[in-house]
Amino acid sequence: MKPTYPYQPFLLRLLHGLTGAFLVLSILTAFWTYNTYDGRWGTIPLPAYKAIEGIHGTFGLYTLLIFPAFVFYAFNRGKHRLVQPEALTTLTQKIGQPIWWVNLSRFVNTLTLIALTFALFSGKMMDEKWLPNGELKHFWYYGHLVSWVVMVVAIAIHLLMNAKVGGTPLLLSMMTWKFRPQDSPRLWKNHIIAWWKNFQLDTWPNWRHILTHRPKLELAIWISLIAAWLISIAKELV
Repeated sequence: MKPTYPYQPFLLRLLHGLTGAFLVLSILTAFWTYNTYDGRWGTIPLPAYKAIEGIHGTFGLYTLLIFPAFVFYAFNRGKHRLVQPEALTTLTQKIGQPIWWVNLSRFVNTLTLIALTFALFSGKMMDEKWLPNGELKHFWYYGHLVSWVVMVVAIAIHLLMNAKVGGTPLLLSMMTWKFRPQDSPRLWKNHIIAWWKNFQLDTWPNWRHILTHRPKLELAIWISLIAAWLISIAKELV
């Protein structure tokens, strides 16, 4: 009998896979950049490759470009995978029960989104000349370093939580390219058109109501991403 895997929406797998791939490459090149230009808290014998900072920035940019789509999905179709209002009660009163592990997994998913947002924002706040010039004491550089450390821990716990909650089948379900007919990419265009028409009809007149009823964390992430781009553009124009 073939093993059965829980079905994951194809769009989730695609966005999760792209974000994860660029994120891992960003983390690896981030460490290599630290190893080349800093190394105050230890190094490993990697070649001092001066161009690695630019490569890290490229992978960081790719992550930043795909991340908004992932955020949009996470707070809409994927919102049940994030922290729920009753999470604190569950985490304090049902320790060790299956629902406790599920809520802990949701908490880690949410923490990962926050950590990645700060990593991208702090990266945009940095100047590409700091490290080559030996300027290692800037606030945003320290913040960027801390954010990547948090990201590594968050990803490790994320994998452990998924393994605990769903085991190997859950992990493998994110790595398949098979999808159901109703989940086909051919239908995405129609879904987007329908969503946009509904958005124009229903939300524009009530945009204040919509904003006040969206999760505050989602709004904070969107504000951070938009601010990162605006501040970065402003720095280029100065």
